[in-house]
Amino acid sequence: MKYIYLLIFLIPTLVFSQDDLFSEIDVEVEEDYKSAAFKGLKIVNFESTKMISANELYLIVSHRFGSIETGFKDFFGLDQAVTRINFLYGITDGINIGVSRSSFRKIYESSLKIRLVREKKGGFPFTIVSSSNILINTSLDDAILPGLKFKNRLGYTTQLLISKKFNQNFSLQLMPTFFHDNYVDIDEQHNSQYVIGFGGRHKLTKRLSLNFDYGWHLNRADNSPFVNPLSIGVDIETGGHVFQLHFTNAQPMNTNGFLGQGTGDWGKGDIFFGFNLSRVF
Repeated sequence: MKYIYLLIFLIPTLVFSQDDLFSEIDVEVEEDYKSAAFKGLKIVNFESTKMISANELYLIVSHRFGSIETGFKDFFGLDQAVTRINFLYGITDGINIGVSRSSFRKIYESSLKIRLVREKKGGFPFTIVSSSNILINTSLDDAILPGLKFKNRLGYTTQLLISKKFNQNFSLQLMPTFFHDNYVDIDEQHNSQYVIGFGGRHKLTKRLSLNFDYGWHLNRADNSPFVNPLSIGVDIETGGHVFQLHFTNAQPMNTNGFLGQGTGDWGKGDIFFGFNLSRVF
């Protein structure tokens, strides 16, 4: 099982000709279907129902600084930053796969995203996408955790992403989520955890939108120090890029991380500034 993750080092080094992303995301290829409810592959932290096209390769660089609450001591979080590098590939227009590595807990992850049904003009009112992930936490130390086995490093996520584009400017998404960590930080926390996610996008100008997402954890342990993730940001669309800037109370970027291990407090200014930058080849 663990050798699957060696595939992360086998990302093709071929150079693909680049199309203009801004042109691609604004054109409706099939007139019977509504254009994408979201222009970014993520709303903020949660996956969106946007898919990448067949044979396209995306590089997504995500960055979260430390808490801005520390002020100049850590230069508003600069000294405590974490980074995630994610490669996504479109097998078809409706099937996407990916591999990533995050500096938070040195997590490697594989992903599969499948569009089940697409919102259609005068037809089905929602786009529904399934999103699944398998991750390995390589930061766990068997010297500190006697009896640690490889399976203890694994985590899993499965989600349904259900979006609706109400008009050209406003979209909402519902994300019922199940995730499982074979190792949890709190003994009282169930390994299997359940979340209802909510997210939305409001287009402000042709190239600028306001986004938000929130995860309501349904079975968090009573003594858990972790909190529900709330994130607010903007999407900026330029030729070849979708640039997302945001504030969030959860520094981890993998789904299991921001849903189960967020520590910030909006009321105290304990929040994290970050960005997602997408590039298509």
